[in-house]
Amino acid sequence: MNIPRPLSKRRVGAVLAVVTVMALALIGCGSEKKSDPLVKSETPGECPVAAGEALPMLGADGSDSARGCTIPEVEGVDLAGKPMAITGDAPAKVIVFAAHWCPHCQKEIPLIVEHLAGKPMPDDVELIGVSTAANPDAPNYPAVDWLEREKWTAPTLDDVDNSVAQKFGVSGFPFFVAVDAKGKVIARGSGELTMEQFDTLVAAAGKGSL
Repeated sequence: MNIPRPLSKRRVGAVLAVVTVMALALIGCGSEKKSDPLVKSETPGECPVAAGEALPMLGADGSDSARGCTIPEVEGVDLAGKPMAITGDAPAKVIVFAAHWCPHCQKEIPLIVEHLAGKPMPDDVELIGVSTAANPDAPNYPAVDWLEREKWTAPTLDDVDNSVAQKFGVSGFPFFVAVDAKGKVIARGSGELTMEQFDTLVAAAGKGSL
C-alpha cells in the first residue's frame, strides 16, 4: 500500500499560487454593461472585518459590505521594480485593478487616459493602478509594455502573486476602489465604467461619501 507523503512547504506554496491564479482567472473580466454600482444610497454598516484585513468581495448585485472598512495596506514594487506601497493615509485614492488580457480592461484603460487628458485628477485624489492576474500566455503580456503603449502614467503596483487583488476583494476586471483620505472604502465597482461614473467615483473619494 502506497501512503502519499505530505507536501513540502515549497510544494504547498506552489500549489497555493496555482490555485490563486486559477481563482482570479475564474473571476473573469467584468462586464461592458454600463451599470451604476457607485450611487447606492444605503448607509455603510459595521465593517465585517478588522481594520487592515482582507475586504469582503463585492456582491453580485452591487451591494458592498466593505463600505466604511479600512483598506489593507500593501507593499511591493511598481512595474519598473521600484518599491511602492498603497497605504491608508492622505491623499484620497481611486485604485484601478486591471488584467492585461482582459478585453474590458483594454477598453477602459485608454478611455481613462483620454478622459484625464482633458480633465485631470483633482489635487486631493490620487489615481493608483494595480496590475494583477498576469498570464505570460495571454495577450498584451507583459503588462508594463501594454500600459506604456496606452500612455498610462499613474503609479502602478505589480501584483506579482495576486495577493493584493485578493485583499481588496476583487470580483472582476476592471475593478475600482474609492478610498477617502482616512483610508476608508467609500465605494467599489466592477466592470467597465462610463467616464461620468468614473468622475462620480473620484468625487466620492475626495469628499469621503457618495
